[in-house]
Amino acid sequence: MSETAQRAALAPEVSPPQKKDRGFLGRAGVVGGVLVVAIVVALLQSGSGLVVWQSVVTGLLTGGLYGLIAMGLTLIFGVLDIVNFAHGALLAVAMFISFGMVQATGMHPYLSLVIAIPVLFLIGAAVHRGLLSGTGGSSLENQLLITLGLSLLLENGLLMLFGAEPKTIALPSDFQFPLLGAVVAGSRLYAFLGAILLGALLYWLLRRTRLGTAIRAVAAHGPGAELVGINVRRIHTLTFAIGTACAGAAAALAGPLVTVTPTLGEQFNITAFVVVVLGGMGNVVGALVGGLLIGLVEQLTTIYLGGQSSLLGVFVVFILVLFLRPQGLFGRRSA
Repeated sequence: MSETAQRAALAPEVSPPQKKDRGFLGRAGVVGGVLVVAIVVALLQSGSGLVVWQSVVTGLLTGGLYGLIAMGLTLIFGVLDIVNFAHGALLAVAMFISFGMVQATGMHPYLSLVIAIPVLFLIGAAVHRGLLSGTGGSSLENQLLITLGLSLLLENGLLMLFGAEPKTIALPSDFQFPLLGAVVAGSRLYAFLGAILLGALLYWLLRRTRLGTAIRAVAAHGPGAELVGINVRRIHTLTFAIGTACAGAAAALAGPLVTVTPTLGEQFNITAFVVVVLGGMGNVVGALVGGLLIGLVEQLTTIYLGGQSSLLGVFVVFILVLFLRPQGLFGRRSA
């Protein structure tokens, strides 16, 4: 097969640029309008512009982390069609790895990134090769049961090893600074910047490298990619490993912001699935944008209903998206 024919086989079908741009701008306008209305309502509810601005800033910074977690989850689904219920539990494993490294060596928490990312990459590769790539993990029902069982196994293993007592990862020399009236913690800003940087690195990997081209080819049409010489099984394993490594990176960045417990991954898992649905299943950029939006929704909900109901607004958005645009903001309708 000629090189031109290979490229044609791997090229996904695309919509006309102008129509695609109009659709994107229309969706962006609707989302922007809804956010403006939500912020105005929050302002009327709280009566304080400073409170609302603080919530917006905190929501955006938190949303960056949500986006990074969801990017790994949506990458796995987009290429392998696997709904990975163990994603949150693997994040919790990475967080305890970061906690253990800080306690044992006294290293800076963010330096544990260099340990958490490769360890989670290897764990992800082992999980896919050992549990999901064989005939036992071929059906959707088996995938759900395997990943759910793995999640329970990991959570209970962490509970046996570290106990149920909540743990903290202290960030040395943390600081706060004002931002147009809002107060921003240095740890939260570092986590946001790290998440955006790693998200951009993942996007570059998918768009500008041979591995990324192979991943996108397999996602577009696995049998066609195999016909032109791509090792589909190897790409599946690497994709699952990269998606799991994203959870490891997010765990190391989020460690100083949360209380570390064996069941911590459950809440992140729920939020990540909402982000994936909002951004569009399999869309990496949509996951990042969806994470920012969900971070905002979570913080604004605390103004509407109080701090004890922050996830209620997230679930409302989840249900609305399923009813109004089930393919997500950046997804395409099935043929």
